[in-house]
Amino acid sequence: MVKDGKDYLIGFRDRALILLGFAGAFRRSELVSLKVEDLKLVRDGFIVKIRRSKTDQSGEGREIAIPYGANPSTCPVRALQDWVSIGSLQTGFIFVPINRHGQKAERALTSHAVAVIIQKYILNKDIVSEFSGHSLRAGFATTAAMAAVQEYAIMKQTGHRRSDTLKKYIRARDLWRDTPAS
Repeated sequence: MVKDGKDYLIGFRDRALILLGFAGAFRRSELVSLKVEDLKLVRDGFIVKIRRSKTDQSGEGREIAIPYGANPSTCPVRALQDWVSIGSLQTGFIFVPINRHGQKAERALTSHAVAVIIQKYILNKDIVSEFSGHSLRAGFATTAAMAAVQEYAIMKQTGHRRSDTLKKYIRARDLWRDTPAS
């Protein structure tokens, strides 16, 4: 793979987008609106500032902690650091379109582009239509619930204010883990 080619850059961008999107349980609109200026690297990972979201129209904003992952190949902090470095990002949008010549645009990716990127990496093409830009957020909520993470902690990461709304994001439950019959 050519180190400065289009596919090289796209690979780093997409890896950072997917891992950060999942770890932060971001909405597509939140993810594509992130700027380099919204990141603060601290000892334990990144603090990401969400300036505005669907449930924060006034723009009060909130901060989300993105910790280092145990596995370097799936670590959202390392993936984001790699993309910022390799993409030579100093200011502006983090997730930008890359043209066929490997040139980065200054505008943000669209929310729809997030869904396209996620679907691109689904290995089983028979189920690709089951995945969308919403899959990162729902996947985080589902995975956290299956790992028995407390609801309040999940809500802190996702930004949900109501438990009943969060529960709509939790896709599949482990019947054997949740049964009181055992």
